[in-house]
Amino acid sequence: MSYTEQGMAAVEELEYDEALNCFASAREAGEDEQLVYRGMGIAYMGMTQYADAITYLEAALHSGGGRVEDIDFDINYYLATAYYKNGQLQEASDAYSAILSLRPREKDAYYLRGCVKLAQDNFEGAQADFDEAVALDGRNYDQMIRIYMALEEYGYKDAGLTYLQNALTENEKSISDYDMGRICYYMGDYENARSYLSNLKTATDYGAALYLGRTYEALGDYNYASTIYAQYTENDQSKAEIYNQLGLCKMQMEEYEDALAAFQAAMNIEDNGMMQTLKFNEIVTYEYMHDYTTAATLMSSYLRSYPDDATAKREYEFLQTR
Repeated sequence: MSYTEQGMAAVEELEYDEALNCFASAREAGEDEQLVYRGMGIAYMGMTQYADAITYLEAALHSGGGRVEDIDFDINYYLATAYYKNGQLQEASDAYSAILSLRPREKDAYYLRGCVKLAQDNFEGAQADFDEAVALDGRNYDQMIRIYMALEEYGYKDAGLTYLQNALTENEKSISDYDMGRICYYMGDYENARSYLSNLKTATDYGAALYLGRTYEALGDYNYASTIYAQYTENDQSKAEIYNQLGLCKMQMEEYEDALAAFQAAMNIEDNGMMQTLKFNEIVTYEYMHDYTTAATLMSSYLRSYPDDATAKREYEFLQTR
């Protein structure tokens, strides 16, 4: 395994200092400069040192062979995120525009540029980008839901609901029970969401189990929601989100030992994709169990991995007084 590959493996394990050491060795060994700089940029993003991330990601772009390849688009996506995180909203928007100038059918770039425009308080510009993304893939319901959630976050819930309603109206004859159910869920129509999702095999269908469980949570029936999640885990132990929702239900039911077991089961899933959320939920569970010493120890470790979590910082200050 090359030093660059070792560095990327360390990034995946959130071992950013180790990753940077590997990338330094890669540079000394004369490994691919563009890949090394890209890795360093990603590592600095993980450390929330966005100015440094920008420096190395820009260097990665300039280290290419002059011919635009797939990796250049990949780096631009990371660079746009680093600009956004660093408060450089116009630069982020420009990075997505650079992608679209060469790949005008990149729906993800339209969606993400729309999100940046929302942060710039440019609702009309954001809406235009979202419309372009939808026009490129009118049956991408994941995208419709992401657009709704972005608009809701910035106070444009009604506009977001319009995208969901249009998705239902325009695809009424072809949409599946699953997509109908989850769109109803996001629209707050929980009765219809339950009706559509109940037609599916929730013991083996991941999406159906997740959204039917969430629907019952929204209806206040945490006991039945937890039953749905638990039944799914009997057949598939690889879905961290199911275990997380199970844990949250157990928290609502004040069954903290069971909640802790669910969060930790999810954390043991390799490449679970939601380790930050799981670690935070584990800490909160220990708090509810009045084990403040363990919670404080875990929070200290958490903040080393996720230093820009303001909520966690406040929680750590509280834990240190217990």
